[in-house]
Amino acid sequence: MLIEKLAEEYERGRLFFGLKDYIGAARILAEVVAEAPDDLAARLLLARAYYHSAQLGRAESELRLILERDPVEEYAYLLLGRTLERQSRPEDAAPYLRLHAAMTGAA
Repeated sequence: MLIEKLAEEYERGRLFFGLKDYIGAARILAEVVAEAPDDLAARLLLARAYYHSAQLGRAESELRLILERDPVEEYAYLLLGRTLERQSRPEDAAPYLRLHAAMTGAA
């Protein structure tokens, strides 16, 4: 895909996300991420779409990739913690939630 086309598709994915069509957003954003795997903004929005559409395994995978590439992405720690909690894995979630709290000063 050309850069302009990727940008258009990303914006389309954001629009679907904003309309709470998380499955539609995930389909669009998955293609963007496939074409531009280093675009962490697109990958994070994809992870959010997966989370909100209860595709928790996919959300977890995307979030782990994000944190591997950008270990200071504080929102990814929160979302990964919440994703793990929704999978009934509170022990796995706790370190990510603590890191998010430490990074943001949240209680």
